[in-house]
Amino acid sequence: MSNSLIVSMSPHQYDQATIKRLMYDVIIALMPAFLVSLFFYGIGALIITLTAVLSCIIFEFLINKYLFKKSSTIKDGSAALTGILLAFNVPSNLPIWMLIVGSLVAIGVAKMTFGGLGNNPFNPALVGRVFMLIAFPVQMTSWPKPGENLLRVVDAVTGATPLGVMKEALKNGESVSAIMQKMGHSYLDMFVGNIGGSLGEISAAALILGGIYLLIRRVISWHIPLSMLGAMIIFSGILWLYCPDKNADPIFHILTGGAILGAFFMATDYVTSPMTQKGMLIFGFGCGIITILIRVFGAYPEGVSFAILIMNAVVPLINKYVKPKRFGEEKKNG
Repeated sequence: MSNSLIVSMSPHQYDQATIKRLMYDVIIALMPAFLVSLFFYGIGALIITLTAVLSCIIFEFLINKYLFKKSSTIKDGSAALTGILLAFNVPSNLPIWMLIVGSLVAIGVAKMTFGGLGNNPFNPALVGRVFMLIAFPVQMTSWPKPGENLLRVVDAVTGATPLGVMKEALKNGESVSAIMQKMGHSYLDMFVGNIGGSLGEISAAALILGGIYLLIRRVISWHIPLSMLGAMIIFSGILWLYCPDKNADPIFHILTGGAILGAFFMATDYVTSPMTQKGMLIFGFGCGIITILIRVFGAYPEGVSFAILIMNAVVPLINKYVKPKRFGEEKKNG
């Protein structure tokens, strides 16, 4: 007699959607940003993305086969998605062997160590990215200039990101208006993607398009993206109004760095985000506040990855104290 009893970790919710469908929907939503990265960074973006995807798939297959001794899970698309997101969080000229090491950390340490998909407490792609940032800081912060040397990879001409330029110039006592003028990037450039940065975070327009697709398909809800971006706008807006010469305006913070990529594609990860809508709002708000705190007061110009990982660690507490009312529970008097 076949065993029809399925034992799995909570939460349990019946839905027509499958893991495979959800994962491939997210991959489809990332395609506009991938095409923009190809346009501005050329072959380097293609090599980095293919390397990360293949590395993540191979590592998950090998770990399942030789360590866990169980059937492969690579067909569900989660390993491929982790590879794409990891690639989107690194420069297009990153040495291949470093990216392979980062893929091993993302899959082998952040995901499979905890039992695979559904059990990992931290976003695997962000763990891999932060590991590489700590282990290879020079290579992870050498950004190719968009539109130049499209057929060259490792030896491409590099420059700083808008966030990096802003951070360094403010340390030297320059005003925000002078920095923006010297930077030479308009908000249109930032919106389209004609700026330096990780290959998948440069185009706000492409990422927003992908985010809208996920919302229409109901792969994600609006709670985390809106609360995260809203918190960034409110907090950075207060700082900007208080001292506009020393603080960038909210539009700059939203259009640069990994704000939109993180809000729509990283913070919304089902496994590492809260279960309830109220919990999602708290989670997103925390991600937004911590991001601006790191950007403005920290030593590192970007804070999205660290903010999401910090809030990933808080998710169990959010789930514990922010719960929906139990079915049939009576309202307490007093």
